[in-house]
Amino acid sequence: MTFFLLGFIIIVRYLHLFYTRRIVMHPKKLSSKSMDMTTGSTWKLLLSFAVPLLIGNLFQQLYNTVDSLVVGNFVGTEALAAVGSTTSIINTMVMFFNGTSIGASVIISRHYGAHDDKKLHLAVETTIMVTFLASILFTVLGIFLAPLMLRFMSTPDDVLESASVYLRIYFSGIAGLLVYNMGSAVLRAVGDTKRPLLFLCFSSILNTVLDLVFVIVFHLGIAGVAYATIISQFLSAALVLAVLTMDDGGYRLVWKDLSVDKNTLKQILSIGLPAGLQQSLTSFSNVYVQSYINYFGSACMAGWSCYTKIDQFIFLPLQSMNQAATTFVSQNIGARNIPRAKRGSLTAFYMSTAITIAMASVLWLTAGQFVAMFNQDPEVIRYGTLFIRTNSTLTFTCCATQIFSGSLRGAGDSRTPMFIMLFSYVLFRQIYLFVITQFINTPAVVGFGYPLGWMMCSLLTALFYFFGGWEKRIH
Repeated sequence: MTFFLLGFIIIVRYLHLFYTRRIVMHPKKLSSKSMDMTTGSTWKLLLSFAVPLLIGNLFQQLYNTVDSLVVGNFVGTEALAAVGSTTSIINTMVMFFNGTSIGASVIISRHYGAHDDKKLHLAVETTIMVTFLASILFTVLGIFLAPLMLRFMSTPDDVLESASVYLRIYFSGIAGLLVYNMGSAVLRAVGDTKRPLLFLCFSSILNTVLDLVFVIVFHLGIAGVAYATIISQFLSAALVLAVLTMDDGGYRLVWKDLSVDKNTLKQILSIGLPAGLQQSLTSFSNVYVQSYINYFGSACMAGWSCYTKIDQFIFLPLQSMNQAATTFVSQNIGARNIPRAKRGSLTAFYMSTAITIAMASVLWLTAGQFVAMFNQDPEVIRYGTLFIRTNSTLTFTCCATQIFSGSLRGAGDSRTPMFIMLFSYVLFRQIYLFVITQFINTPAVVGFGYPLGWMMCSLLTALFYFFGGWEKRIH
């Protein structure tokens, strides 16, 4: 982990010195890539923001998906089950940090929309400094807690050793993922989705190449895909830090100014901490879901892994529009234009619903072919197809949750979405699983816990968004 942080600093500092000379010699060659969402066509702005973000999310999703494809085809079913069983553990920690980054994004967007460069600069320096400190903490926590969580999930013996190896390597280089995600959040907060996309495309392609080289050529097995992932993440983090250092906007990263401003950090945490806790606890609840799946053996685990990897691609347009709605609402509230913020939320909801229904319909028809890409075992294909067809028809019910919760966070209210999601995804879902498995314990019944949680969460989120009076509490 120390290697990664030193690498970030050395590379970016070198580029900073080089680029500083460029600024002095050719100041007119520089231009900001940010996007002002306070004026112009609502749907065009949302689309122009979301499309690069969608492509970026697609490439980011390819990280773990490619890992699963490579180990499923070149290592074996147990290795595929091992990679799949680590997803909930990784997300439990990473999603806490990513949720916290929402707070930074909202504060930065608000200062950008208000054209307050002084506070904008302070927010960026605080955000990056906290990220470096958090990288150390998450590395230590991940390495020491991950094996305990594998045992807590009742991971079968034929999967346990491989999963432990993957997690130890992954968390030793998690600094790259955290720094990239936070740096990209800063850029997206000011409307720049294109440059993070380019860097992510590069690192995803590199990850694919390294996966194949480490597994097929060097025969490193599951350790090889883990090494490929952390190397690629490190490079994407170095690139995004370089961009922040070189930019000429008010959000430019000035290394000598790195510090933690207590007031700014308090504002970030007031929004980001509830979002982080919600995402982390939701991911942790999926550890319980995984433990129910583990009961049915490695073939079912592998099929579930295939389903979760494939299903996550349907969520990419939703997640992209969620972030677009958050930024749109935050910038327009910074500009004191609440009616425009509301129009953006509804437009994002309609667009995401139409796209999700179309994608889920195609996936339902081609479920078996998609699962077969990961593994040719008939049992794995049977389980994977079952999970996809059971759940994908109801994926559209997540649209209200994603868009309206993102809008509420953009307005500064992240506590309400947190409580609603924790109730729906943790309490309600776990009660369902505990009760139903006492009477009917089948893979399909366990998997159906996901859409039930989605429907409950969307209902409660939509009710609060339209009738909760959140706009009256904005100050």
